[in-house]
Amino acid sequence: MIPSLTTTQMIEVDRAMIEDYHIELIQMMENAGRNFAELARRQMGGAVKGHSVVVLCGSGNNGGGGMTAARHLHNWGANVIVALTKSADDYRGVPAHQLDILKRMNIPIVDSASLPPTVELILDAIIGYSLSGSPRGAAADLIRWANKQTSPILSLDTPSGLDTTTGMAYEPTIHATATMTLALPKKGLLNPAIKPYVGELFLADISVPPELYLAMGIKVSGLFDREDIIHIA
Repeated sequence: MIPSLTTTQMIEVDRAMIEDYHIELIQMMENAGRNFAELARRQMGGAVKGHSVVVLCGSGNNGGGGMTAARHLHNWGANVIVALTKSADDYRGVPAHQLDILKRMNIPIVDSASLPPTVELILDAIIGYSLSGSPRGAAADLIRWANKQTSPILSLDTPSGLDTTTGMAYEPTIHATATMTLALPKKGLLNPAIKPYVGELFLADISVPPELYLAMGIKVSGLFDREDIIHIA
């Protein structure tokens, strides 16, 4: 059995990673984004060259992970477009750093009003576990646009609009084909009732030390000893 975390516990994991172990946010984000891009490559049959991908990115750390994935997919030959929930000038911290890299690479960056009519794959990195109430504004617009498409949707950490502790799906919530959650599964994602939103559930390594979990009373051993992404349900 793989342990699961509440949102509060995941906040503590992130805090301890940075403050106690000096594993910086940008390192965690790189691990998350690289694995998210790898899951996208698997979804596309093992190669992304020439395929169209839209990455939906919020202004928080979840969006930063999506932008990291966009960089890797671009490097692998995908035709990537990144859609933002805010003006680029409103991004701060590590997500702003990731966005600056994409600009320097000349990856197309658009808003919710400038999305293409069709796309082969959508990556949802709009809202992570920090969700507070129903998505609003451009975030809600991007979720509704994604749900209207016929292409597969992959969500990072959680489908945007879903509460990771309770499993409550706000209006609107992404209907993901698959979700790649990070570190350990969030309790809300394991609720069978929200399977239509989560889709297939995968778990990805962001390099959390087992000693950190042990200090929280959680025993985790050998979870990623064979691969960085594992299928949960």
